Amino acid sequence: MAGIAIVGGGVVGCATAYYLSKEGANVTLLERGELAGEATGAAAGILTPAETMPGGVFRDLCAAGAALYPSLVEALRDEIGIDVQHTRSGVLLPAENEGRAHALRSIATGASSPTGLEWVEGETLHRLEPALTRDVLGAAYSSDVCHVNPGLVAQGLAQAAASRGAAIRPATAVSRFETRGDRVTGVRTSGGNTIAADVVVLAAGPWTGRLAARLGASVPTRPMRGQMLAYRSGAVRHVIWGESGYLVVKAGGFVFAGATVEDVGFRPRTTARGLAGLRRMASALAPALRHAEVASAWAGLRPGSPDGRPIMGPLPGWRNVYVATGHFRNGILLGPITGKLIAQLITTGETEPSLSPFSAGRFGS
Repeated sequence: MAGIAIVGGGVVGCATAYYLSKEGANVTLLERGELAGEATGAAAGILTPAETMPGGVFRDLCAAGAALYPSLVEALRDEIGIDVQHTRSGVLLPAENEGRAHALRSIATGASSPTGLEWVEGETLHRLEPALTRDVLGAAYSSDVCHVNPGLVAQGLAQAAASRGAAIRPATAVSRFETRGDRVTGVRTSGGNTIAADVVVLAAGPWTGRLAARLGASVPTRPMRGQMLAYRSGAVRHVIWGESGYLVVKAGGFVFAGATVEDVGFRPRTTARGLAGLRRMASALAPALRHAEVASAWAGLRPGSPDGRPIMGPLPGWRNVYVATGHFRNGILLGPITGKLIAQLITTGETEPSLSPFSAGRFGS
């Protein structure tokens, strides 16, 4: 068996390599730059509560993604001794106006299904999170929400895959595909080498569409820029997720503030306007940050999709090519579960839950 070539070294590609290597597959992962060097490394790593997602199959997928993390974190610690900084900080969803207060109360107090969120207000809220502005009507709160270091997650997955024999090749771009009929037989690298492949997985974030186009297929994912900045501050205790952005406390005495959503093409750079907006958002949510030192700022290109859902499964028109992209703002939450499901699909031909609602074919020709 020639093996499986995975194109893309973010959290999705690394997770796919990890779960395939657990099944004994011969895996080669190709990343044109550094592992986790694009959207994964730029992310805040919040494992977004599924309760805040639209209902249906997407919410179910998000819940499955969150449920997978505790065992994965433990496995990476046991297998290779890496700590991905999985931190249970809890989350506050503040209500900055009556409309949002009504919506959040409904979620937090709804009797139809338990959500894990509760409504808090007044002094109870401000004892819980002293940094939160008092110009809010209350907040939905969950103590269960966690966050991770996304770069360490991807690195850990890649190292664990490598420990089982997977070949991890950073600084290796793909120049073209070799094909025979409706199958890809090899991946040609920019260095002039050809990686023979029985199966190919395209997991290159917003660049996946360009790779698929080389095979005459359409994968409508596009770059959505997200700018972020980091404060040196210990003021914030929880993830605070407002209508216009979020704050998350991170290891080393930092608070991350993010993130913009900009459809500006492949331009992964910060702008004065974007960062000024983040500073306004941060100081509005937590006034103590108004005079805090900004330690750094960065931007990443997240893979969007026309309907906001991931694009996962077989590449239309090809018998042995799969795609995993379009995760937009949920790449860290969904990266491991995506890798696990793609590995299941390749090795068994089916998954649970089904990936059919996320098929690339749902967009038509």
